[in-house]
Amino acid sequence: MDYGKEWIGPMSLRIFKLFTILVPVFIIGGFEYIRHEFLLNYLTMEAGNFTITIITLLLSYLFASWMFQSIERSNEKVTIGEARRAVYEERERLARELHDDLAQTLFFLNVKLKQGDLEEAKAAVSEIDNSLRQAIFNLRTPPEEGANFQQRIHKFLENWQLVTGIELHEKLTVEENSFSSGEEVQLFGIIQEAFTNIRKHSMATQTSIILEAHPEEWRLHITDNGNGLHHGTSKGKTYGVELMQKRAAELGASFELNMKEPGQLATGTTLLVQANRRKN
Repeated sequence: MDYGKEWIGPMSLRIFKLFTILVPVFIIGGFEYIRHEFLLNYLTMEAGNFTITIITLLLSYLFASWMFQSIERSNEKVTIGEARRAVYEERERLARELHDDLAQTLFFLNVKLKQGDLEEAKAAVSEIDNSLRQAIFNLRTPPEEGANFQQRIHKFLENWQLVTGIELHEKLTVEENSFSSGEEVQLFGIIQEAFTNIRKHSMATQTSIILEAHPEEWRLHITDNGNGLHHGTSKGKTYGVELMQKRAAELGASFELNMKEPGQLATGTTLLVQANRRKN
């Protein structure tokens, strides 16, 4: 379904253009006809010209105001449609990833049960439970919920903390019009993937997120005190990093991921994604 076209009203731009051409013609022509037929003995040439100027100006202003308000309403509906489409496309991607993740985990669970390894099987069941809880939250919220992008991020983080029990420090400052609807989906995907990796792989007890966004520039900084990604880095972890890098590239942003090296005293992972839209 094309959500953008769905919201465009019956009044097309071609009709708007036609009205723009014809309305002044009918106003002036109609007034001139009435003046010559009925008002010629009452209005002088100067008074008639002044009157038609005022009438034309007033009616043109009223018509232009109505026309631009109609266009603005149509544009707002198109924007809403595009935002919905972006959200639904993201949900389809999440559904595919959930299917693949569950398929792998269930296969692993089946193998461990056949081997009689109950501890590993319990861990797999716990992983399935956490994945389903997170996926339900990601998929159940209607696109209309949440007054703005910042509140949607906060809801996700709040639910993530409840599911994981990991201590979270959050600082979100997102100015209006900092992101388009498509950019919001991409950035939200980076945040989701980063916190999914923390939950699955880091064994962290604390994490923090700082998002500062303005129309000219924005900065996302996520840290945790876990064991990084070097300890038995799996294909799933690598895929998650590549996915975040791809989203950052689509946002025109830089991507930095600093992880604990074996033998270092410092712990944790730091993710920094930022973009500067200022023109030099």
